[in-house]
Amino acid sequence: MTSPRSARLQTDENLQLMQTGSMMRKVKSRSWKKQRYFKLQEDCMTIWYKSKKTGNTKSTFSISDIETVREGHQSEILQSIADEFEPELCFTIVFHGRRANLDLVANTPEEAQCWIQGLEKLVETVTNMDQKELLDQWICDWFLKADKNRDGRMNFKEVQDLLKMMNVDMNEYHAYRLFQMADKSQSSTLEGDEFVLFYKALTQRDEVLKIFQDFSQDGKKLTLLEFVDFLRQEQLEVDGTEEFAMDLIARYEPSETAQKLHALSIDGFLTYLCSLEGSIFNVNHEPLYQDMTQPLCHYFISSSHNTYLMEDQLRGQSSVEGYIRALRRGCRCVEVDTWDGPNGEPIVYHGHTFTSKIFFRDVVSAINKYAFRVSQYPVILSLENHCSVEQQDTMAQHLKSILGEQLVTSTLDGRIPVCLPSPEDLRGKILLKGKKIGRLEDCLDERPEDSYLGEISEEDDNGEMDEENIRNEDKKNSKKSKDRLSQELSDCIIYCKSVAFESFKHSRAHYKLYEMSSFTEYKARKLVREPGNEFVRHNAWQLTRVYPTGLRTDSSNYNPKDMWNVGCQMVALNFQTAGVEMDLNDGLFQQNARCGYVLKPPFMRNLETSFNPDQPQDTDGYSPVNLSIQVISAQQLPKVENSKEGSIVDPLVRVEIFGVPIDQSKQETRYIENNGFNPMWYETLQFKIHVPDLALVRFVVEDYDKTTRNDFIGQYTLPFRSVKSGYRHIHLLSKDGTKIPPSTVFVYIRITNAVEGTQV
Repeated sequence: MTSPRSARLQTDENLQLMQTGSMMRKVKSRSWKKQRYFKLQEDCMTIWYKSKKTGNTKSTFSISDIETVREGHQSEILQSIADEFEPELCFTIVFHGRRANLDLVANTPEEAQCWIQGLEKLVETVTNMDQKELLDQWICDWFLKADKNRDGRMNFKEVQDLLKMMNVDMNEYHAYRLFQMADKSQSSTLEGDEFVLFYKALTQRDEVLKIFQDFSQDGKKLTLLEFVDFLRQEQLEVDGTEEFAMDLIARYEPSETAQKLHALSIDGFLTYLCSLEGSIFNVNHEPLYQDMTQPLCHYFISSSHNTYLMEDQLRGQSSVEGYIRALRRGCRCVEVDTWDGPNGEPIVYHGHTFTSKIFFRDVVSAINKYAFRVSQYPVILSLENHCSVEQQDTMAQHLKSILGEQLVTSTLDGRIPVCLPSPEDLRGKILLKGKKIGRLEDCLDERPEDSYLGEISEEDDNGEMDEENIRNEDKKNSKKSKDRLSQELSDCIIYCKSVAFESFKHSRAHYKLYEMSSFTEYKARKLVREPGNEFVRHNAWQLTRVYPTGLRTDSSNYNPKDMWNVGCQMVALNFQTAGVEMDLNDGLFQQNARCGYVLKPPFMRNLETSFNPDQPQDTDGYSPVNLSIQVISAQQLPKVENSKEGSIVDPLVRVEIFGVPIDQSKQETRYIENNGFNPMWYETLQFKIHVPDLALVRFVVEDYDKTTRNDFIGQYTLPFRSVKSGYRHIHLLSKDGTKIPPSTVFVYIRITNAVEGTQV
């Protein structure tokens, strides 16, 4: 069984060669390089490979598992064998999540290009698939899995096995009746088209059909006016609704006859509801829609902690891959922890631990290559500098030579800033955050030649060194060398000079707007708890960075919402660790073209603001809302990882609100026994949200377990202000934030003003 798109792909020359297969070297280290036979399957969506030695041992991976393909010596492993194999022979397959990269060496440059270009085309194809195509591919994948004897047909036993694999616990008689209805050839087996018929009967969406028939006079189609009524009354689409309806029909109605009549069939209606326009996330918030000309301190900035680490903070691997993945995820502030290395070359690793080490120049090269592939807005390098003056000079030289004009080494207009520059002003620029000798004003004046070396002031940034007792001895031993900072590196610190924090009053009286402080999560929480709203006002004019405590050796994360609630801009998280905290980070920054910058609400940008997250009712313009979510159904939920064969999930849906303290809440539905395929709830959950501009909504689907903790199935998080009203599908994500199509939750959303009761 082949999907229509796969059939079109099979005419591509590169893909045809990939389907014949290639013997290539799989590389795990300089000493581990083994021959493997790689082949693209007929579905153009699966690759299997086997070793030459074992013959029958096969492994597979899906194209949807691939994040990107990198050409040449771009991975550390391939760099280690650069003297052995030309870059034209090498490429790296990077997978989503925490799965290790696959480093390969082809036999000829032509063979390498065939695989690189072919894989890139397939990845692009998967990325651009709409919901219907994803569903078609999903059906095709299941057919191939269930067709055990590979004869292109499925008997009823294979269908029964398939239903269990698909999370369906169906009455045998009902399943057999659907099987017989689909078996048009009466061969007691289902072929490709017959299986599609069986699947459609299996997945008939009665809840969607009911909505369709409520607006359709004849029950068979929605006329243009009927569809416009639905869009206005239920979806609350008010601007240019008729033109919008015609556009949706043109794009999602499969029948050309219906298109010409400007009508929508039930298939077209369902396709629309499953599309981006039918998603819970407001499509108007997908592109860059916010004002990017305000000072940097007016934005939340996606920020990473210990960016070089791939795992835990004691024995984990340090890798440039950490920087590449963070930057590709939209991160705009990365951390570089530098120490003296061999042969005068600074290294990056987590000091006084067993984490591996990488060269500083390799980190800078990776940042140079990937800084602006996802976003054109500025990247901030947060330097945790433990190097001697000599190696600091080397750092400065690498930064200048590798980053070139991208590195900001002077104020943009050559003058002392009266306000911080905006993301727009700094497009394509890289800023350094770190300690600096003296004032920024001094950088703009002529200096005598003998001022090359300067003393580091006591303006330490409350940095990670102060927090961890394990480093105290080293600080004593090397205090003399650490007390001096190279002028060359100091001169590269312009808009993000690290200073020690004493109090909000002290900062207002003594600090400049280009100076900033860093806090451990504990220190930040203490400041959050201080009475009044001084932290909010502080963050209206000065940048703040918050980072996890050094006690989080497992690279776990704290809740970033507490820090965003007071306007902290750089709330640094361990990007390598999946969980609710990274869900919140991804949820906040998925808007505004995923550029890594989100404009703070107006009440957080005013120096005289009255906003206090503990007492939001006292804020000017206070306007709470009621959020009503009817959880209707879910579709094609995945099985729990490592679950027993034949087990079927008992799903429940939980909705969590993350916001100011008074808004923190969660509610959940009952669980549905033995149905991960099309469970139905029709349960309504109600929330009051006092500060809508700061709220995030997280939908979680879990497999209920009465004896132990519920198992995670999927989640989706978004800003409350990006929630669309009406009948909406929520497209679930996995634990590491990647898509798991076609898994969805179907809901009905209503938002009303909590005081007036009017719709918002």
